[in-house]
Amino acid sequence: MNQPIQAVLFDLGETLMYSLDPWAPVFDRAGRELSNALCANGVAVDNATFHDDFRQRLDEYYTERERNLFETSTILVLRELLAEKGHHNVPEKTLREALDQFYAVTQQNWALEEDAIPTLETLQEGGFHLGLVSNAGDTRDVFQLTEKFGLEPFFDFIITSAACGYRKPHPRIFELALAHWGYLPDEIAMVGDRLDADVRGAQPLGIYAIWITRRAKKVDLPLITPDSTINTLNEIPTLLSKLAKA
Repeated sequence: MNQPIQAVLFDLGETLMYSLDPWAPVFDRAGRELSNALCANGVAVDNATFHDDFRQRLDEYYTERERNLFETSTILVLRELLAEKGHHNVPEKTLREALDQFYAVTQQNWALEEDAIPTLETLQEGGFHLGLVSNAGDTRDVFQLTEKFGLEPFFDFIITSAACGYRKPHPRIFELALAHWGYLPDEIAMVGDRLDADVRGAQPLGIYAIWITRRAKKVDLPLITPDSTINTLNEIPTLLSKLAKA
C-alpha cells in the first residue's frame, strides 16, 4: 500500500444489514400490496395475477442487470409492465405510491447488524470519511432503509446504482464515489459481501477491497482475491490500524 486509508466505502445489503427470512414469500406479500395500491388509485390490474406478473418481470430485470451491469429502476419496470397490459400513462405519483407499499413490506425483512453502528462510530471518531455504494433498483428504498436504521448521518454521500445507471462492479459507480472525495484510490477501502461486485469492482481502480464473509454467499470465484477478509464489521478499525502501520 502506498498511502494509509483515509476513507471507507460500504455496501449496504448483507454488509451493514441482513435479511431475516427467505425472500420469495416476502416478495409475494409485497407484490400483493403493490397490486392493491394500484387498484386503490384507479389502475384496474388483475389482483389475482398481477403480483406474479410483476415478480416475474422483476426476476427478468434482475437477471439482465447482472449481465450488462446497467441499472434502470423498478419504477420503470412497473411502468413498462402496466403499459403492456393496457395501462398507459399511469401518473408517476401512482407508481410511486404502489412501490412505496411494495417496499414497506420488503423493508421489514431487513435487520441492522449489531456491530454496524458501533463500527461506523469508531471509524468516524478515528477521522475516517465514510460513503455508501449500493446496488439497488430504487433509490428511495435505500434512503428509507438508511434513515430507518440511523445510518445516514455517518455517510458523506450515498450512491445507488439506480441513480448512477450502473451497477457494481462497473467502474462508473466507484468513480462517482471517488469524485466526492479528494483522495487517491489507494487511500480508500471498500467493504462488501460480494466478491463479484464489491471486490471485483474496487480492485481495478486501486481501491483496497475488504471482503466480509458473515453473510456472503459461498461461490467459487478463484480469480477474485480480496486484499483482506473479515467476518464481522467490528474487525475493520483494527485492520485499518494495522494497515496504517505496515
